Amino acid sequence: MFTLLIVVSGVAGLLIGSFLNVVIYRVPLGLSVVSPPSACPRCARQLLFRDNVPVLSWLWLRGRCRFCAEPIAKRYPLVELLTATVFATVAARVGVSWAIPAYLVFAAGLIALSWIDVESLTLPKRLVYVHLALVVVLLALASSVTHHWRHLLVGAICAVGWWTLFFLLNLLNPRWLGFGDVRFSLVLGLALGWLSFGHVVLGFFAANLIGLVVSLVLLSMGKLERNTRIPYGVFLSAGALTSIFFGAPLLSSLAIH
Repeated sequence: MFTLLIVVSGVAGLLIGSFLNVVIYRVPLGLSVVSPPSACPRCARQLLFRDNVPVLSWLWLRGRCRFCAEPIAKRYPLVELLTATVFATVAARVGVSWAIPAYLVFAAGLIALSWIDVESLTLPKRLVYVHLALVVVLLALASSVTHHWRHLLVGAICAVGWWTLFFLLNLLNPRWLGFGDVRFSLVLGLALGWLSFGHVVLGFFAANLIGLVVSLVLLSMGKLERNTRIPYGVFLSAGALTSIFFGAPLLSSLAIH
């Protein structure tokens, strides 16, 4: 059952990754993610069903549109493979649980928001709120089935606490932290807090450590200046996934709960 869960989650990740590519492209432009059907941005020809098979279609078409030969961004197979990998890993860590749908949706949102943040330095409000709403509903459902309401309560407290910290930082100096990150902190605190308070602490510090290391490396390579804005949402997502992937064994070894 456990192995089947990982396999099914990985396959689902490929399919969801294909949808995330639509989200990443359309949401920053204010377009619907439902309609119209996917089409080539150059020739506007609607893609055939066989051209929408995750990863395989991109390889078969050699990264070009079937109709006009316009190059198809490598982002498409990369997002699909990344989502499949993250989904399988999340499934392996969370295990057979009523909470697994919530954490797969949580991971999908992290990937979409991170990619958008890299490309546009924004965390779209409507996507953050949809992400939060879905995770709230799915974790509430898991709590109602398992009667683990304490997990949901701790998650809610952590969400409010993380939001308050980020809100104050934004209030002191918006250049330190954008308000998109403030909104984003709600779902981070909720999802990690549902696991444990220790996961929240680990996720927060991992995010900042990863951000510091990456920034220092880019500064040393001359690819980043001291006043350059960075996509902090990417590091928050990386910290959250790090907490999910490694939190249980690490916190157990440190006797932190």
